[in-house]
Amino acid sequence: QVLLVESGGGVVQAGGSLSLSCVASRRTFIPYAMGWFRQAPGKERELVASITWSGGTTNYAESAKGRFTISRDNDKNSVDLQMNNLKPEDTAVYYCANVKLTGEKLRRGLTSMTVNDFDYWGQGTQVTVSS
Repeated sequence: QVLLVESGGGVVQAGGSLSLSCVASRRTFIPYAMGWFRQAPGKERELVASITWSGGTTNYAESAKGRFTISRDNDKNSVDLQMNNLKPEDTAVYYCANVKLTGEKLRRGLTSMTVNDFDYWGQGTQVTVSS
């Protein structure tokens, strides 16, 4: 079992920035990937960004490209999400998740990973962007 704890959410005005952080209780089997997802009220959970344990591959939702940056620190078992130029439509609960890249998932690669592929989830942190 891997426990993931997110922090850094809050309220910010449109155009502002927030940095989210997620710390894992332990490192999972290598190779693995970590990702940030979000879920707005009445909507399905969606991928925001993901990154492999090596940092060699990243994947961003179209809505995040150019504004958000995902990064990882393997020594700290953490993954961060820097969010700039935030918009009201970015308002959601943001979740950190972890997936072991083995077998079929390893063959498919990070960019094919969806919500259902991830193994462990944090409790989420609220991000609210006011207009």
